[in-house]
Amino acid sequence: MACRNIMSIISTMQPQKLHTIEKQSHPERRISTYKPNIWKYDHLLSLTSEYSKKKYKVEAEKLKKEVISCTFSNTVSPLALLELVDRIDKLSLSSYFEVETKEALEKIIKCMYSGANYSSSKDHDEDLYATVLCFRLLGEHGYHASQDMLNDLFAGKGKLMTKKVSDIKTLLELLEGSYLSMDDENLLNDMRMFSTKNLKNLSKSNVDRFTTNEEYNLSNSLKYNPLALRVGWYDVRRHLSAQDELECYANPMLLKLAKLNFNIIQATHQKDLKDVIRWWRNLCIVEDLSFTRDRIVESFFYAVGIASEPQHGSMRIWLTKVIQLILIIDDVYDIYGSLPDVEQFTRAIEKWDPNEVQCLPECMQICFRALHDTMEEISVEIQQQKGGPSALPYLKQVWVNFCKALLVEATWYHKGHIPTLEEYLDNGWTSSSGPLLSFHVIFGLTNEITNETIDLCKNCKEIIYHTSVIIRLCNDQGTSTVELERGDVASSILCYMQEENVSEEVAREHIESIIMDSWKKINYHFNTLSTSHRKLVKHVINEARMAHVMYQFGDGFGVQDGETQDQVLFNLVEPIT
Repeated sequence: MACRNIMSIISTMQPQKLHTIEKQSHPERRISTYKPNIWKYDHLLSLTSEYSKKKYKVEAEKLKKEVISCTFSNTVSPLALLELVDRIDKLSLSSYFEVETKEALEKIIKCMYSGANYSSSKDHDEDLYATVLCFRLLGEHGYHASQDMLNDLFAGKGKLMTKKVSDIKTLLELLEGSYLSMDDENLLNDMRMFSTKNLKNLSKSNVDRFTTNEEYNLSNSLKYNPLALRVGWYDVRRHLSAQDELECYANPMLLKLAKLNFNIIQATHQKDLKDVIRWWRNLCIVEDLSFTRDRIVESFFYAVGIASEPQHGSMRIWLTKVIQLILIIDDVYDIYGSLPDVEQFTRAIEKWDPNEVQCLPECMQICFRALHDTMEEISVEIQQQKGGPSALPYLKQVWVNFCKALLVEATWYHKGHIPTLEEYLDNGWTSSSGPLLSFHVIFGLTNEITNETIDLCKNCKEIIYHTSVIIRLCNDQGTSTVELERGDVASSILCYMQEENVSEEVAREHIESIIMDSWKKINYHFNTLSTSHRKLVKHVINEARMAHVMYQFGDGFGVQDGETQDQVLFNLVEPIT
């Protein structure tokens, strides 16, 4: 019964039927322009960390108790509690202080309903800042936070009272809080426009050294995506480095715990990374697939961003394998395969039968066998660890859907068809690999494949869809220029340019607005989930956040020696000394 239910859910996620318009033909096979892998695997396999030893976990627990007894006990005012919770979140220490954080936020909620001030001072600016900070933190922690909390910022008819907001930290919180908006929360849209404009005016050009927390946060807000769109774990090192540079951190015990925790978790990640590198080497397919991307390190970096917690090692390893296979299969359809080749390859995936690829070029047979055998192994491992029925029928179906969507795009390319943006997205959310990743995340993190897993997939359908749209459009924003030069299928940007006869700049702005609308819908649907489901689904949403990470500065998978390389070294290789 469970199998039939989930298969019906997955079937609704299949790409739309293809409608093509023949324009011009293209070469049967294209030439890959991807550069060879830059990582020296022997070096990565030699990594060792002192922090894998048990004594450091004991030390972390000791520090945790000291923080609880000295910091939480001595923090009285609501504003001080808010800033403490915010600091804990930004340092990814929430798992250490779940009980204390919950108690602090509930105390703040009582204060809010009693009408008391957040701060002990009578400073209006301070109380305004605390209100906006409270709005953001409640939203991030799953409490209902209506934009009505911010009525003090607005005059009649929803007009923002700009004279009330002038200091940097309040403007920053306005900006960050605005990204938690849902549909019809237009006041938050006004907040975003107002705060962005004013922060840009306040920013200093060419600031190489920060002297205050406000200057550091201001620089981050303008350089990187907002907190709601970023992966918390990949921000920790940046926050710690900034505090070291400022040399004014108010809580040295918390800082020490954060550094220790980072190194302990990094040691776990390094162990997982070495496991997937050994798997990749043992697969022995790189030499036979010169057209595809050898990106196992970047795939692992993506997987860590989705689930960084140390207890999720198995899921990280499974997901890394899946992401690397996605890149390979994507390159088969995009670069190597002729149209008849990829049509036959898709039939083989549908039948899940190695015999169906016997007539294809050897390298495509290698790709199929790698996918087939790896997914069989992952399904067995999931069943051994979690019990319940085999995950293979479910995971196989999302691979079928993914390949069918890639086939639609390959057909567009070979027929010279440029779809409308609507037509593109009807197929593109599936070809983004979002549904494929989401099902592997859910099945990889759930305790057992049961009817509850099926219910979760049903309840997450809208979140999976909008997460996938964001992955698709972030990918397009980062890769469209290079893909156009290479002659790939039209991206969302080109589709909209042609459909509306507008410039690339206008098209990019429109695509950005779709991304922001998708985030609003994710925020809404996430708030409808139960607390237990939110803990798992946040990892699905991290897929979208990782898309922002990988494509904010270009093609994070295709081009290794840029921002992604720095992030890998910073977060996965080099410990905090």
